[in-house]
Amino acid sequence: MKSVKVITFGELLLRLSPDLGNHSSAIFVGGAEANVAAALGRWGTPVAYISKVPENGFSREVLRQLSHRGIATDRMLWGGDRIGIYYLAQGSDLKHAEVVYDRKYSSFSQIVPGTVNWDELLGDAEWFHWSAISPALNPDAAVICKEVLEAATRKGMTISTDLNYRSKLWQYGKQPHEVMPELVAYCDVVMGNIWAAHTMLDTALDTAALEADTKEVYLEQALKVAEEITARHKRCKRVAFTFRFSKDATHAQYYTFYYHNGEVSISKEYETREVVDRVGSGDCFMAGLIHAQLEGRDDQGIISYAAAAAYSKFFVKGDFNTTSYEDIIKLM
Repeated sequence: MKSVKVITFGELLLRLSPDLGNHSSAIFVGGAEANVAAALGRWGTPVAYISKVPENGFSREVLRQLSHRGIATDRMLWGGDRIGIYYLAQGSDLKHAEVVYDRKYSSFSQIVPGTVNWDELLGDAEWFHWSAISPALNPDAAVICKEVLEAATRKGMTISTDLNYRSKLWQYGKQPHEVMPELVAYCDVVMGNIWAAHTMLDTALDTAALEADTKEVYLEQALKVAEEITARHKRCKRVAFTFRFSKDATHAQYYTFYYHNGEVSISKEYETREVVDRVGSGDCFMAGLIHAQLEGRDDQGIISYAAAAAYSKFFVKGDFNTTSYEDIIKLM
C-alpha cells in the first residue's frame, strides 16, 4: 500500500444532476469523504480513500477518476453489486428536499461486520476521517464505523468527523442521537453546525435566542455547544462550526467558528451572489481543517484556510473542489 498521511472512509457515490427540460443529465463522482480526499489530494496532502465498490470495469474507471485527483485507491474494498447514486438538480442544496437517494443494497452498505482487517488497511497513516453519513445507512454500517474507529484509536491516529445530517438516510429505527455519541467519543476533531450537533449529539440549543438571527447570537450558541461537546467527549479538543445562509439559488453568506482548548477563533465573513454549486463546500471545509492542522498553522490560520477553502467550492461545478492551494491563500 502507498504510504499516506490521511485516510478518509465512506461511501463512494455518483451524483446525477438531471435537466429534464433538455433531456440531459450531468454525472459527478462524489460522496462526502471522497470530496474531502479530493481536496486534500489537490493541495498535495498524501491521502487514501477507503470505500467498497463492485468488481467491474465501470468501478475501475471511477477509481481512475479518484487517482487523477491524487487519491490513493489501493485500500479499496471490492464486492457487491452497485455504486450508490443520488439525484440532485444542479445548484440545489443537499440539506433540503431536492435530493433523492438511490443507495439501498449498494456495495458499501453491504459491508459485513467482522470481515475486514482495519488495522492492516489503516497502515501507518496519521489521520482518519469519517462522517455521520455512514452510520445513517443501516445498523451494520454503524457497527462497521465503530470497528474502524477502534482500529484507528489503537494506532494512535488523529480522528475527525463531520456531523452532516441527512434526514432521508436515518430510516432504520434509530435516531442519530442514539448512535452518534458513542462514535464521536473516539474523535479528536468534530465539525458540523450547531443544529446538526443538536440533532446528532443531543446538545442544548437555545432556539428562542436564535430567533434574533444575528451573528452575535449564533456565535454565542456555537461557544456553548462546543463547550458541551468537549465536556462530554473528553478526547475531543477541537470543534468547528459553519454558518451558511442563502436568500436564493445563487446567494451565499458564510462564516465559521473554531474552538480549541477553550480558545475561540472566527473566520472572515464571505458573501456572494454567484454560487455555481453548493455540494461539497462543507467537505472542503473539513479538508481545510485537516490540511491546515497538518501544516502546523495556528488556530486562526486553521479556521481561515478552512473557511476560504469552503467558500471557494461555491464557484466549482461538481462534487470535488479543484481550487488550488495558492488561490485559497489569496481568498484568505
